[in-house]
Amino acid sequence: MESIKLTPPLSNADIEKLHSGQKVSFSGFIYTARDAAHKKMVDLIERGEKLPFDPKGQIIYFVGPTPAKPGQVIGSAGPTTSGRMNKYSPVMLKAGLKGMIGKGEMGAEVADALKEHKGVYFVATGGAAALIAKKISGAEVVAYEELGPEAVRKLKVDDFPAIVAQDCHGGNLFKEGVEKYRR
Repeated sequence: MESIKLTPPLSNADIEKLHSGQKVSFSGFIYTARDAAHKKMVDLIERGEKLPFDPKGQIIYFVGPTPAKPGQVIGSAGPTTSGRMNKYSPVMLKAGLKGMIGKGEMGAEVADALKEHKGVYFVATGGAAALIAKKISGAEVVAYEELGPEAVRKLKVDDFPAIVAQDCHGGNLFKEGVEKYRR
């Protein structure tokens, strides 16, 4: 199965073409945030205040990268467990976010929000943090520097690999099983 190449920001049409089990790769810019940053952003949304970046069409990678070694733009950057973002992701999707990247299944409330707001949840390979970091060619802190690895970052990525895990059609790789996708 060939990888679908995507460049954020993504549109509803981009999202509607994606189905669980498909391989994708991202080039361009994606953002990072974990639970502490998500809480801060959701609090801003609830107060009607501006977010540190415009989420419309964007993708958030659930990651807390290690510090960069000399000559690197980022340290190891493997996905973190996505379930911790279950309570925040529906609000972010409603605000215009189109996708999230992490590991593990997201909850029913997120699956419902993916359908309602035309979003998609991707998984990245856990345990390959150093390899994934090689697909990141730029990184800058956008907000919440005090959170260290959990700060919001804007990453420049080149053919960053992921798999569609939960789509806007109700497809769920975790429930359907991988056997369906072996070819």
